[in-house]
Amino acid sequence: MSSVAEIQEVVRGANRVRVRGGGSKPALSLRNSLDDAQELDLSNLKGVVDYQPDEYTFTARAGTPIAEMAALLAEEGQYLPFDPPLAERGATLGGTVAAGLSGAGRYRYGGIRDFLIGIRFVDGRGQEIRGGGAVVKNAAGFDFPKLFVGSLGRLGVLTELTFKVFPKPPAFATVAAEFDGPSNLLSALNGVTSSDIDLHAVDFAPVEEGWALWVRIGGLPNVLQERAQALQAVVSTGAGQTRRLSLYQDQEEESLWQAARSMGWLAQGMGLVRIPLTPQRIPAMEEALSGSRMATRRYSVGGNLLWLGWPDEPTPEEREADSSRDLHSLLLALNLQGVQLIGRARRSPIEGSGIDTDGGEDPLLGRPLQNAFLRRIAAALDPEGKFEPW
Repeated sequence: MSSVAEIQEVVRGANRVRVRGGGSKPALSLRNSLDDAQELDLSNLKGVVDYQPDEYTFTARAGTPIAEMAALLAEEGQYLPFDPPLAERGATLGGTVAAGLSGAGRYRYGGIRDFLIGIRFVDGRGQEIRGGGAVVKNAAGFDFPKLFVGSLGRLGVLTELTFKVFPKPPAFATVAAEFDGPSNLLSALNGVTSSDIDLHAVDFAPVEEGWALWVRIGGLPNVLQERAQALQAVVSTGAGQTRRLSLYQDQEEESLWQAARSMGWLAQGMGLVRIPLTPQRIPAMEEALSGSRMATRRYSVGGNLLWLGWPDEPTPEEREADSSRDLHSLLLALNLQGVQLIGRARRSPIEGSGIDTDGGEDPLLGRPLQNAFLRRIAAALDPEGKFEPW
């Protein structure tokens, strides 16, 4: 599809509609792949509609690749501070909004919902509706932009989006530290996040011989070195037993975070699940994951988000050897919810949960959604149920 008119025609004539963008999150594109669902491929609905560098805003079509938009912004010294992930895998603006994905930069500046200020979308009747506007100070009408963040294509087909952007800091530096175990790392994390140092990103993950913490700062080059030294002191003081302390700058530093955005740590054949949580819940999560030999992971946004690599298609032998492979049950036990982005999103109905996948696939794992307000909104926008039910 390369025009809104084509999208409207398909929506009006279809019994069920499934949207696909750049294909970077196949578990979302494949969900509820029933025979009567007509796929809307928005990869050709791309291009910049308007870009005002002096106003720090741009409007682009939903199928515009994140990577192309980031390159255009970089020419003006600007960027999307929430670090949209999976850009190197082909992620688009519309797919990133629908999935509600923000990267490590969310720690400093907020998530995607804080930068999306306007949208256009096609509802279940085939009407194009506008929400928000093209200026930052906009308070008119129902706040459709924020409502569509994380909507997973269940409210309508996004066609056009308007974002605000920020100037990109002239330089970055990252302090990296290694620890013998998660308890020392969490102690250092508490010291870092409670310090008065202005932090851009805080990520950590288990590595071969322990745990690693990465803390990013940005600013003017002539003061960055001094701030990095102060940050190193904070990390060392709060950790108790820091095994190794390193400082990354320039291209090496940028490559480190590019690998994080692209999920470069995710092994082939692994699914990817996004799980919101809090630092206080990490010990319980780690205990639950200790029985799984295959899980890989990276905690982001200061421990408020877990990117979990989970075996996608286990063999019968693997299932027998590792009984903890049921991620859906694991998250239910922890009262958490995840969204599978990569891999085949599968789970069976859970007795008493009110979940019924209707024989298809669903990327939502763990605690089921019980949001009466969103169901009412969906009924108003999609009375015939052409998109996915809530």
